[in-house]
Amino acid sequence: MAAYTVGKWQEALSDLRAARRMSGRDSFLAIMADCERGLGRPERALEITSDPAADSLDTADRIELRIVAAGARRDMGDAKAALAELQVPELKERRARPYVARLFYAYADVLEELGREDDAREYFSRASAVDSDGVTDADERLAVLEGVELVDVDTEDGIVWTDAEEQELPEGGDEAPTGEGRDRRDDRGRDPQDRR
Repeated sequence: MAAYTVGKWQEALSDLRAARRMSGRDSFLAIMADCERGLGRPERALEITSDPAADSLDTADRIELRIVAAGARRDMGDAKAALAELQVPELKERRARPYVARLFYAYADVLEELGREDDAREYFSRASAVDSDGVTDADERLAVLEGVELVDVDTEDGIVWTDAEEQELPEGGDEAPTGEGRDRRDDRGRDPQDRR
């Protein structure tokens, strides 16, 4: 895992294969496939994601495998196939779990690549809404799509948003814009009327 974290793909892949053989655990499949992607071998990554053992993985590991498979499809220049890889029942999930946030984020990212900005905005918004652990930068990606800029992060008050065209802050510079200059979003980047 340490080798994977620092991008030593071949070393990580060798160690993970050995760990899988010794432990009999299949939970390393997504990381192994991602190592193949790191080595520039998306076809081999897809072979790993198609391993029959994937059917017995828990939900979080299975979703990670789908995210890696989608990445491999994108590496091969096929964004439509990447989107298909991510079309799983968990796209309807509403609970705040890290794997759900990552799934929504990956789905939104592919939608944006395909030019489906309205759909991408919806899924970045969903990712932001369930990303209680901060595993994605969905807030920032959503801001770009909505023409909004993140101008200040305050540990007490949360995130302050402002329209990109109206970046001037009141005198003193500490307060968020109010009234018409302020976007109607709460400190998580969500519309207060859209609480899912």
